[in-house]
Amino acid sequence: MDQEQSGKILVVDDEERIRRLVRMYLERENFEVTDAEDGEEALTLALEEDFDVILLDLMLPGKDGIEVCKELREKKATPVIMLTAKGEEANRVQGFEVGTDDYIVKPFSPREVVLRVKALLRRSSTTKFLQTETATEDVLVFDHLTIENDAHRVKADGSDVNLTPKEYELLLFLAQSPDKVFDREELLKEVWQYEFFGDLRTVDTHVKRLREKLNKVSKEAAKMIVTVWGVGYKFEVDGE
Repeated sequence: MDQEQSGKILVVDDEERIRRLVRMYLERENFEVTDAEDGEEALTLALEEDFDVILLDLMLPGKDGIEVCKELREKKATPVIMLTAKGEEANRVQGFEVGTDDYIVKPFSPREVVLRVKALLRRSSTTKFLQTETATEDVLVFDHLTIENDAHRVKADGSDVNLTPKEYELLLFLAQSPDKVFDREELLKEVWQYEFFGDLRTVDTHVKRLREKLNKVSKEAAKMIVTVWGVGYKFEVDGE
């Protein structure tokens, strides 16, 4: 691995033991790590500094992880991985609804954390972690929507649409195969790059948020993401 590659990671957990363990493994991989022990401190740091990934515990004193992510998403699209306990499935779904990109269930392997962070960085639209210097033009243009992949920019009827990394990846994946229907399992595998143990609501919540953001600037662009009942979703270019 190129030792010059690095990323800034914010680790948020109220247990010092977990923060110390995660920090140790991330720093071994040449990441720059900052940590916080509660939601207020985490939100302040996340808004003041530009992190490449935030590892955010769900259960925190003061503001919990859901509230931190919700407030963060009002101003930034920093990738967020939520740390949750086994019995918090409903909270994980709520986390996706407020803009979480991924989750890891406690107890977890520190190696898994490192792999998830790297996977998110590779596909993140906000990090400069693995950008190449020789970008080539890669633009998808439709009647009401333009995706500039090199710049990771989306415009709907001429207006910028601020998407989280996973929302952007989902839109790009669908748009690259117009009118092709993808089931939820396929989208989980292709967009998230690993199995989500059947949590198909992950896809549904991201599609919902994506449509809502597009709809704010272009109802026609939002209509391009079509639900195929009983199957999954497609990107429709000829729909009215």
